[in-house]
Amino acid sequence: MRKKITSLSNSLIKHLLLLQKKSKLRNSENEFVIEGVQELTYAIQAHYKLKQVLVCNDVFETTIELTDLDCEVIEISKDVFEKIAYRSSTGGIVAIARAKSLSLDHLRFITKTPLILVAEAPEKPGNIGALLRTCDAANLDAVIIANPKTDLYNPNIIRSSVGTVFTNKIAVGSTSEIIEYLKINNINIFAAALQNSSSYLQEDFTEATAIVVGTEHEGLSESWRSQAYKIVKIPMEGKVDSLNVSVSASILIFEAKRQRLNK
Repeated sequence: MRKKITSLSNSLIKHLLLLQKKSKLRNSENEFVIEGVQELTYAIQAHYKLKQVLVCNDVFETTIELTDLDCEVIEISKDVFEKIAYRSSTGGIVAIARAKSLSLDHLRFITKTPLILVAEAPEKPGNIGALLRTCDAANLDAVIIANPKTDLYNPNIIRSSVGTVFTNKIAVGSTSEIIEYLKINNINIFAAALQNSSSYLQEDFTEATAIVVGTEHEGLSESWRSQAYKIVKIPMEGKVDSLNVSVSASILIFEAKRQRLNK
């Protein structure tokens, strides 16, 4: 008979709630929370190891076959589900999973001309989620986060990325570590910045390429600009001189994809 939790004071429920809120606990325990059918499906396909899957039968609607899961499956009451769920429309399923290493050393490419997005110090989960959705749509070879402000297993990032945090190859590191990695692997750095830049439409992105974007307010650090193969900009014809980082990244990424399709 499957275990059932009906009490909000249950120790596992308390632990799950803390994992949702505290980055330090996620890092120390190497665990995080996944909510939603689509998000969990992507995590399973990416071979994330699940510890517990909590299911509310009152709202459970999914094609996920629970008997195939290699973990403990626990039934929870509707009251418990409503306490731990951020959204009501996620299929009545929440899981605790093991985090994967996101070190640069774990990146592997199947092509000699990878296309990579590097985002320096993104802070807003919504922006990070939008970046990850774009990279998934473009089927990039990797996404690298430089000097991250939050861990990638933040529930808000998982939610805003609609699970593409699991479908992308992701690594994190310091700006200096990532620059060294790109240089060693002969990957051209195209830094998106206004200073001493040329239009992105004049550049060739068909070789091994890292498109590097910064935040709207801070832009890219001098380290990226000084080490860049080319500094590129998106010409602006209106009053503003910058776009949302996810919009800028999308424009540059899909121009690179267009060039590669036409090569």
